[in-house]
Amino acid sequence: MQLLAELDHLDLDPTAKSQVAALIQSLLDQAERDAALLQAKDAIIKAKDLKIEALTHEVAYYRRIRFSVKSETLSPLQRDVFEETWNTDVSAIETELEQLKDNEPGETVVKPKRPRAGRQPLPTHLPRIEHHHEPESCACGKCGQDLVRIGEDVTEQLDVEPAKFTVHRHIRPQYACKNCETITAAPIPPAVIDGGMAAVGLLTWVIISKYQDHLPLYRLEQIAARDNVILSRSTLAEWVGRVGVALQPLVDRLVWHLLQGNTLHADETPVAQLDPGKGKTRKAYLWAYRSNDLQEDQPRLIVFDYQQGRSGEHARQFLGNWSGHLLVDDYVGYKALFTNAGNRQGCIELACLAHARRKFFDLHQANQSPMALGGCRINRASLPT
Repeated sequence: MQLLAELDHLDLDPTAKSQVAALIQSLLDQAERDAALLQAKDAIIKAKDLKIEALTHEVAYYRRIRFSVKSETLSPLQRDVFEETWNTDVSAIETELEQLKDNEPGETVVKPKRPRAGRQPLPTHLPRIEHHHEPESCACGKCGQDLVRIGEDVTEQLDVEPAKFTVHRHIRPQYACKNCETITAAPIPPAVIDGGMAAVGLLTWVIISKYQDHLPLYRLEQIAARDNVILSRSTLAEWVGRVGVALQPLVDRLVWHLLQGNTLHADETPVAQLDPGKGKTRKAYLWAYRSNDLQEDQPRLIVFDYQQGRSGEHARQFLGNWSGHLLVDDYVGYKALFTNAGNRQGCIELACLAHARRKFFDLHQANQSPMALGGCRINRASLPT
């Protein structure tokens, strides 16, 4: 435009001026078209670069899933197994070396022992059994004078008593009245299983060993057999079923406390269930509902609901009319909980932080992005829900 304005100051005839103006205008139009074309090409190239990067990331992801370790990290149990094995081997080797040094004839140079981590103090709630070790004589071995106590040296060793079976004998004397011809006796003590031989302590041991320590019933049968106590697996299974019924009021109370909070975590995981008659297993689901640890005024609870399917109806039946903040993954079975239906108010959906972190992990595995590495280091337990 400035060039066209300056034509008026040139000493040219009108025809020449119009020709020069037309030439300049055509050059300007061509420059604008070239700029637009370059901009479009840049956009196409940028889109292609993004597409190539996305495809490269996808190929790296599938290669890792197909040929590499699928897990993002070792499970705590695997790390514990490796660490226990390593510590066991090292301790065994050190002990053998010490024994070999002690058996070597002649003078040996005493080397300082490798410093170890400080021993943790033993729990104070454990009962203490004191063993007093007095010297053989209270007189001095050199001069014969009486020894005076000036202090004491105390060392503690941790011991354990394996499962010890005992028998409780309930003796109820019966008294008769000669005049009324009646018999009186104390009532039978209450028991979890009426008429059963299992006391509360034995039932507690079976339940804790099975569900907390993950010991199958056949191993409990073997442990009891070492003390010549015959406990068949069918009997143990019957006890487990009866205890489950007896504990149902406690479960109902835990569910009531769980639903008093305004934020819950929910998830479902498949478990193998025996399919009688077909000789194989079928897939069942264990639904877990957990309270929010950030609410200090609420007890920390987790309740498991065992169902034979993955239908979202199971979650709706468990939560009932509860409405609050629900932290779940993107499984479609939970979607109905976030909409109003009838007299039920919908819950507020919270995003799953584990799924968000997994995307950062996949990106870091594909191109070693430092920003993605920062996302991988997200501490899920410390983030607010």
